Amino acid sequence: MPIVAMRRAVKESVSGLPPAFWWLWTSTLVNRLGGFVATFMALYLTVEQGYSATYAGLVAALHGLGGVISSIGAGVMTDRLGRRPTLLIAQVSTAASVALLGFMTHPVAIAGVAFLVGMASNASRPAVQAMLADIVRPEDRVRAFSLNYWAINLGFAISTAGAGFIASYSYRAGFLVEGAMTLVCAVLVFVKLPESRPTRSAEATAAEESVGLGTVLRDGRFMGVVGLSFLVALVFQQGALGLPVAMGEAGFSPSDYGLAIAVNGVMIVALQIPVTRFIEHRDPQRLLVLSSLVAGYGFGLTAFAGSVGVFALTVMVWTLAEIINAPTQTGLVVRLSPTHGRGRYQGMYTMSWAVAGLVAPLMSGFLIDRLGAEWLWGGCALVGTVAALGYWGLMRGLPAEPRAGAAGHEVPAPEPTVARTAESEGEVREGVMREGVMREGEVPELMVARAAEPEVVVPKALGD
Repeated sequence: MPIVAMRRAVKESVSGLPPAFWWLWTSTLVNRLGGFVATFMALYLTVEQGYSATYAGLVAALHGLGGVISSIGAGVMTDRLGRRPTLLIAQVSTAASVALLGFMTHPVAIAGVAFLVGMASNASRPAVQAMLADIVRPEDRVRAFSLNYWAINLGFAISTAGAGFIASYSYRAGFLVEGAMTLVCAVLVFVKLPESRPTRSAEATAAEESVGLGTVLRDGRFMGVVGLSFLVALVFQQGALGLPVAMGEAGFSPSDYGLAIAVNGVMIVALQIPVTRFIEHRDPQRLLVLSSLVAGYGFGLTAFAGSVGVFALTVMVWTLAEIINAPTQTGLVVRLSPTHGRGRYQGMYTMSWAVAGLVAPLMSGFLIDRLGAEWLWGGCALVGTVAALGYWGLMRGLPAEPRAGAAGHEVPAPEPTVARTAESEGEVREGVMREGVMREGEVPELMVARAAEPEVVVPKALGD
């Protein structure tokens, strides 16, 4: 009976999503299956090339800086050129730069190409997230983002195991294999995914032109979410940065850290889908407050860990927060973004994680070296609490999410919502129904095609 129930739960979790979503999901999975370079880059530079750990850290920082810079540019490209062209450019550029990196030996050349790899690999994220928002019904978005996040972690778990085998044979082979698999993703996008951006009628063009980067920066509620996302990202980054250093200083071996952190990947692969069924129709404010607290105090409990088993238990706690936070946060970003500005909004959100990737190593290194690891874990608990309070205050009065109406149109939710536009200033103010209503002529072709298919009703989770 449990097996039957499990099969039914899986079927309900994956049903009702359009074919285009599954091609995009497949592209994400293939891309992460080939993510070898990030796994063995530090070993490649220090062991294979003989560079210092300081130089390896510099290269990692330049890689992250490339991602910060490309986030905004890729968001603008996503809105102006379209989702599909941006994905193609990003993935082909990533494939070429990763393959080139495997042949670089001079330290300046390695650093420069690593910067390009960071720019190219990060450029696809705003396009992927905007395309997911375009092709999936509003009520299915949390589930869709969760499935995509599951694919990322499943691919990463497999590629991590494969990276060790490939590195033992040839580091250069790892660069070439990742480049080839990224190129496969580009081919999938080109062959199977039509453009999903809303049709560029005169009205749509005017709507897009009214949403510039200044509009995003002046959107107080959204920028607040970006700032809170940065805080949460600082906490989650410590699983890969502060935790191995703290365990090493406490006398644990790299294999001990490997056992503890492996719990993270196993839990995400095993629980992402069932947990999503439980949370997908629940209040995002409560979910984000809860996940911020659980993440902060999950890392805070690390201060009391004295064995590999206890470290693994703390990983279990903050991994549960990650499973809840990732799809809820991404769905909230879409909900707060105007239809014709999704690329720019997603780019700004992506940048919050990229900047956290630069700041987190400095934060963990300073606190561990100057004050001790206990201060790092106490700081995580404090940051998680601040983020939770921020979500609680910022999301009060959040407009109800729109739903899919006839012929795939997005229509406002039945609750009363005040929607205003600043026509002369071309900006979307707080209190606007940021998801936007798709007008006639703005409906993506994929939505129109899906309207002809029989609708599959996905039951809500128990308790809703």
